[in-house]
Amino acid sequence: MKVERMNIERINIDQIRSDFPILGLQVSGKPLVYLDNAASSQMPQVVIGRIVRYQTAEHSNIHRAVHYLSELATKEFEAARVKVQHFLKAKESREIIFTRGTTESINLVMHGYGRAFIGKGDEIIVSALEHHANIVPWQMLVEEKGALLRVIPMNDAGELLIDEFEALFNAKTKFLALSHVSNALGTINPVKKMVAFAHKHGVPVLLDGAQAAPHQALDMQDLDCDFYAFSGHKMCGPTGIGVLYGKAHLLEKMQPFMGGGDMILSVTFEKTKYNVIPSKFEAGTPPIMAAIALGEAIDYLNGIGLANIEAYEGELLAYATEQVSAMPGVRIIGTANKKAAVMSFEIKGVHPHDVGTILNIDGIAIRTGHHCAQPVMQRFHVPATARASFAFYNTKQEIDKLIVGIRKVQEMFS
Repeated sequence: MKVERMNIERINIDQIRSDFPILGLQVSGKPLVYLDNAASSQMPQVVIGRIVRYQTAEHSNIHRAVHYLSELATKEFEAARVKVQHFLKAKESREIIFTRGTTESINLVMHGYGRAFIGKGDEIIVSALEHHANIVPWQMLVEEKGALLRVIPMNDAGELLIDEFEALFNAKTKFLALSHVSNALGTINPVKKMVAFAHKHGVPVLLDGAQAAPHQALDMQDLDCDFYAFSGHKMCGPTGIGVLYGKAHLLEKMQPFMGGGDMILSVTFEKTKYNVIPSKFEAGTPPIMAAIALGEAIDYLNGIGLANIEAYEGELLAYATEQVSAMPGVRIIGTANKKAAVMSFEIKGVHPHDVGTILNIDGIAIRTGHHCAQPVMQRFHVPATARASFAFYNTKQEIDKLIVGIRKVQEMFS
């Protein structure tokens, strides 16, 4: 479906939902209510169709042959890179590196930049809101280098304490790794302000954009971050594809993450000369089909309009928050003033896994657990939470079903 850009009032939710075949699924005889979008979004038919077309009429390895299929696949793969460039408003397509996902993108920066430019006694700043993927790689680096990890604290609403963030900076600060949006709480961090402050101290910044890229318009020139990472499977694309944006002058200074074919200009037993960016960071056969499908997903999201998506999902979050906040015995965890469409909650006296199991009986899919953010759980003194996360194809009627399901859980455990 091609959707013209529209005001939020003109979005035809029934038309949009019809683009997603899986939303017609029945679970235990009940219509699927899919509220686990922060973990993985669903794919519209146009993306599924693009995968089928590639596999049936375009599949070949790229950059390595002059025959028809190879040239066609190469053209479509590089066209997808340009789509990502425009989506991020990056200066050049060579600043777009295809990876397997956000996690690999962050590890690429840790190995390629961190191991080269961070040493003993240096300090890396992360936040208390981070996903494990933006904690563990930096812990590995500080252990290897004898560096130090500093943590930005947060308040009871799940908002970072900016004064304390600024106080962490000193002459030893060498890197800031920060989530754009918290996957566990939905908090939208004031990243533009934080990036600008870091740059005043000469500190480069990586933003984990896994939870931001699907839900709001992005502009790397405006944000001015040095690296930005996100995953395709959270934005209506397939798994196994991710993106690392990096400023060209930094990527050129970095060492390759992996060695192999396509990332070289020449190889002898005495010396290897690495390829130019982005090829330097894309060793071996890349995820060709997944990259092309991601490009199709970006076209689909652009057709609806990221501003429209953000506004509509904001309405869903406001409605869900109002309904759940009025329920006795239910506590929303993460009440930041600025949030994406993520609502984590706990039901008094009920373990989140029991909540998820009972809701599943009625076809309602939420996420339960620590959401790969155990420090967040420790901060709020809970072992886990139940998390409902919304996308532009969800409805208020589905939220009503969630509310009924929560009441059912409470009745079963009363």
